[in-house]
Amino acid sequence: MLRLCYNCDIDSNIYVRYNAFKDRKWESAMADRTILHVDLNSFYASVEMMLNPALRGKAVAVCGSTEERHGIVLAKSELAKKAGVKTGMVNWEARRCCPSLIVVPPQYEQYLKYSKLAKEIYCRYTNLVEPYGMDECWLDISFSRAMGSGMEIAEKIRQATKDELGLTVSIGVSFTKTFAKLGSDMKKPDAITTIARDEYEDKVWSLPASDILYCGPSTTAKLAKYGIHTIGELAKSDPAFLKRLLGVNGLALWSYANGLDTSRVMPQDYTSPIKSIGHGITCVADLENEEEVYKVILELSQDVGHRLHVHQLAATGVQLWVRANDLSGEQFQCRLPYKAQVSMEIANAGFELFKRRYRWSNNVRAVTIRAINLVPQSQPEQLSLYSDYALHDRRGQLQLAIEDIRRRFGRKAIYNAILMGDKKMPEDGRDLVRMPGMMYQ
Repeated sequence: MLRLCYNCDIDSNIYVRYNAFKDRKWESAMADRTILHVDLNSFYASVEMMLNPALRGKAVAVCGSTEERHGIVLAKSELAKKAGVKTGMVNWEARRCCPSLIVVPPQYEQYLKYSKLAKEIYCRYTNLVEPYGMDECWLDISFSRAMGSGMEIAEKIRQATKDELGLTVSIGVSFTKTFAKLGSDMKKPDAITTIARDEYEDKVWSLPASDILYCGPSTTAKLAKYGIHTIGELAKSDPAFLKRLLGVNGLALWSYANGLDTSRVMPQDYTSPIKSIGHGITCVADLENEEEVYKVILELSQDVGHRLHVHQLAATGVQLWVRANDLSGEQFQCRLPYKAQVSMEIANAGFELFKRRYRWSNNVRAVTIRAINLVPQSQPEQLSLYSDYALHDRRGQLQLAIEDIRRRFGRKAIYNAILMGDKKMPEDGRDLVRMPGMMYQ
């Protein structure tokens, strides 16, 4: 029995959903939805074993380079998982758990390639294919009945992925995105799980609350303080109380737990609104002075400026995040005197922030620079008497020329002379994963 306090100030959409649910109108409105969540099993490790058959049937872990200070487990095979190896574990700790562990370096270009090939299989059945990371996708096959039921299409996808790519998937089949995601997590690897409307209470409500999407460690701990440990207990809680405790996220979790998730699966070419554009990296050695920090900020800003250009956006603010070698982190931000799209201007603003705010109690391990408060590049702006717009315009023209050269001849065809030599940055292509499709041709 769902409980709701009608005198409480909560999201009116929740009232609408609840009343529709009571009147059974909700069921008829949502009855035809069939959502799949497809998860490529142990993706990085599976690709490595497919590319190198000698690794099959062995405990394998894809790990960052210890020498470049990315020595953690990025992905592991099923055998490594059974031996106790966990994602995020330090390399030496993983080898202690599994002495026979075979460690291989990541090949990001290959992971991008096979992620794209998997999506091409999904698109045979629907154009509503929404990625959730590189190895997971939601599919809405509500309008694909001619190709079979949800279970039949899921089986076709599972078999095609295995036959054509040599990879296995786990698939959840349900009527909401959150329950489809839960289903794909229930059985691994190479399995299909259904969560139908008439059985979700039996299958889902006994699971820990942390299993539901967007219920992270902090949220789980807050719920536990009030005796809410399972998805069922979350579903039966007063939504007004959840809103007081967790804000709008509390209402969303209540809605998900009760099977009232109406979120759409977006088309494959859908691009979500961009709120900020950033790029960060952990350096291969500590940055020991301001010149080294500036080189990293400037190099990172090249891609930030490029993506602003691609999306025809401009930044009115800059945010800088710095991690010291003791793993403490600080974040600073400032407004820009004018909207900027030029890499040099973004880098200079970030560097000025660094010089003013960072205290050099420790050397720098990692840097992230982000363009924030984005506006359309064509949007008019209020001019200031104290800004050098002539210099700003010249830099803008130079940036356009640089973009054209890089488009024609490659990303490294032209760059700042200060970026020649050692920048203490890794060069293994991992930034391709952060920004798929956004790198220069």
